[in-house]
Amino acid sequence: MNRALMLVALSLLATVAAQSPDHYDMDWVNSYRQGFNFQCPHGEVLVAIRSYFSEAEGSDRLWSFECQPTPEGLGEPSDCWWDDINRAGMEWTSTCTRNGLVAGVQSKYFESVLDREWQFYCCYYKRRCPYSCMKTSDIPEYYREEGELVVPSYGYFIRGAQTTFSGVLRDRQWKYILCRMTDFDCEFRNL
Repeated sequence: MNRALMLVALSLLATVAAQSPDHYDMDWVNSYRQGFNFQCPHGEVLVAIRSYFSEAEGSDRLWSFECQPTPEGLGEPSDCWWDDINRAGMEWTSTCTRNGLVAGVQSKYFESVLDREWQFYCCYYKRRCPYSCMKTSDIPEYYREEGELVVPSYGYFIRGAQTTFSGVLRDRQWKYILCRMTDFDCEFRNL
């Protein structure tokens, strides 16, 4: 084998071997122990969430989000806002107020508790109301595993989440609240 070709091959192998397996081909919105603010483009909502845990990096996670336009019949959002915030190290349940849908997430890491605080960016679509709501199973299924949610069916939307924090394992599990939205205006203020 040509010596120059062998050096190139060894260099490529060294580069691949040096790459961390947790950064494979993902568009993470944060680095470990860094805050982030992610918002979908106007008229889109979150449809997929992925995270990767690293104990060595402060028991923190990398996060990735995907958005999708809402169905045409839902119309344009008439108002968007940052909803309730949780405190690091605490359990948290949050559903967008005013029947809103989750269109973004922001988070800040706290070294003192090896955890993050969370806040959802919610958008209101006319006077549509949620129905057929459900909670997902725990994501990740076990603490410290990779977590992934992909909204299982077109027409379901993320409205919020319930999350528990393990002070021993320094990680969170999430149950996302998914709902359908009515095709007509309704009178309810919040469900």
